[in-house]
Amino acid sequence: MPGERRTDLSFRMLDSRNNKPVRYERVNSDTGEEVPWKDIVKAYEYDKNSYVVLDENDIKAAAPESHEAVEIEAFVDADSILPSFYEKPYVLVPGKKAEKGYVLLRETLAKTGKVGIARVVIRTREYLAAVMPQDHALIMILLRYPQELVDVGDFNIPSKNAAEYRVTPKELEMATQLIDSMSGDWKPEEYLDEYRKALEKVIEEKIEKGDQAAPKAVRRSKPTNVIDLVSVLQESLQQSKGKVAGKKKAAPNRKPAKRKKAA
Repeated sequence: MPGERRTDLSFRMLDSRNNKPVRYERVNSDTGEEVPWKDIVKAYEYDKNSYVVLDENDIKAAAPESHEAVEIEAFVDADSILPSFYEKPYVLVPGKKAEKGYVLLRETLAKTGKVGIARVVIRTREYLAAVMPQDHALIMILLRYPQELVDVGDFNIPSKNAAEYRVTPKELEMATQLIDSMSGDWKPEEYLDEYRKALEKVIEEKIEKGDQAAPKAVRRSKPTNVIDLVSVLQESLQQSKGKVAGKKKAAPNRKPAKRKKAA
């Protein structure tokens, strides 16, 4: 059974003009036409704009045989698995008349401090997993494969001893005292998602104020890439007239020159 509960707030995208939901469409990047599900195939891009198409038989051939067993292949020390390998938790629930074997494995793992390394098929994919006791339950945590992890050696990380970076024994002692003063028991219930809590408050206040996004009418317009040259010219002319009028207004008043009489 899933061992986590997602609590992220889910948002929908709306058209700001009429507050209607925006939907995703499957559009052909060449023709711009919507593609029905029956015409969509899966493909792997092995080079730029070069694909190999995989049909359902190809995918099924690569998928492992589906079964409900969690096959433990080895046992390792619990502290030998780096935290970065852990990915997603599940709770293992015993089937009918399987309580004895369940309890036996749980108690043995707790007594030896070992973790079972297993393989399990979920849907159509095989995962690596760690099986360990937690209170009265057995927990299975999916593990990342080594190739999925970034090698920390790829980064410029200070790897020499502390003295090489001028860290003094006194500084280490002070830091240790600081950690000791802040140390305590792990109480996960004391740590809350403050961001989610604050965002929920904002949403509740908007609902109480009646600040809902009600649907409204919007004038439909046909999409076009044609520039309205008449509007552009009119705007340019108005700007030009405004500049000319400004110049005339700013010019000093001059008396008209007297015309000379013809001889």
